[in-house]
Amino acid sequence: MRGFRLGRIFGINIHIDWSWLLIFGLVSWSLASTFGQIHTEWTALAQWGMALSAALLFFLSVLAHELAHSLVAQARGVPVRNITLFMFGGVSNIQREPTSPLGELLITIVGPLTSFVLGAVFLVLGTGSITLANMNVMNANAILSQLGPVSTILIWLGSINILVGLFNLIPGFPLDGGRIVRSILWGITDDLHKATRWASWMGQAVAWILIFAGMSMLFGVQIPLLGAGFINGIWLIFIGWFLQSAAVQSYRKVVVQDILEDVPVKQIMYTDVPVVHANLSVQTLIDNYIMQSDNRAFIVLDDERMLGLVTIEDIRKVAPESRSEMLIRNVMTPSQKMVVVAPEEEASEAFERLQAKDIRQLPVVNGNKIVGLLRRKDIIRWLQFQSNLG
Repeated sequence: MRGFRLGRIFGINIHIDWSWLLIFGLVSWSLASTFGQIHTEWTALAQWGMALSAALLFFLSVLAHELAHSLVAQARGVPVRNITLFMFGGVSNIQREPTSPLGELLITIVGPLTSFVLGAVFLVLGTGSITLANMNVMNANAILSQLGPVSTILIWLGSINILVGLFNLIPGFPLDGGRIVRSILWGITDDLHKATRWASWMGQAVAWILIFAGMSMLFGVQIPLLGAGFINGIWLIFIGWFLQSAAVQSYRKVVVQDILEDVPVKQIMYTDVPVVHANLSVQTLIDNYIMQSDNRAFIVLDDERMLGLVTIEDIRKVAPESRSEMLIRNVMTPSQKMVVVAPEEEASEAFERLQAKDIRQLPVVNGNKIVGLLRRKDIIRWLQFQSNLG
């Protein structure tokens, strides 16, 4: 994963993508400039201090939005891998689709509702210090200039959270609004695949509208509520491009799950399981096994007893100068730590496990015996034969 782990909240891992640092800096810079124009009496240090505080609180609000999705998903039995904050906000990595249209609706709607509630609370707290005399001032910036630092931040946070809630309700899948549309279509058609296809088309249409609007703004066209200008136009184009890509990928994910559903692992698994002895050196493994085949993982045996699994990723962790002396048993993943799958399990569930663990293969175990490997490339080959995902 690109980025770093921030911590855990309610058992959910929180990750920060490196792109988040860029947008955090841009938001802080923009706010420092805005606060400087409104509060000309503030020093540069005060402007940047307030800007950084407001930007941090904004992204905590985004995190609250995603946590709301994740907690409701967990409450309905849908596992959540993590939450990632990145350039375009945040995303809850829910490992599988909800089991019903109602589940999808509940998991989705709670996000925008959280943003609206936060927005309302911040606005109430921020406007509490506005007097009737201030209310007679028609210019919003003039009103804000009369407020203290905390009230200024709170009013901005209230406004931006409401905008986030409204933006997410745009009916463009996989935004929250698009997922709400999908839940409705799913309930009407009783067909998740068809509902996702229609919602994806709608999402792509919205994406292209945003891209076209952004391109128009580059040439000075004034778009209602969005304005004009090069920076705003480029940003809208990026958002449209991201939404278009996400809509296509989300649809493909559902198609993949649909194809793999009811297909047993044993029908796809690789049965010619490559094995190596635990006392071989890492260098011997490279020279005599890896370089002589296209296998990326090997079952490690000791007198016919399985000890674990060694992969190319394990080998890469060993310094080149140590590979001749280092034994495979010292770098392998022990069998008690291995993630395994049974031959009768559904391939769709096994594929989710591969993605959740971010690994390339799963040992297929029948009782205490290894009967095969379920490799990511074998699943992809199966999908290519079964359906044209293009």
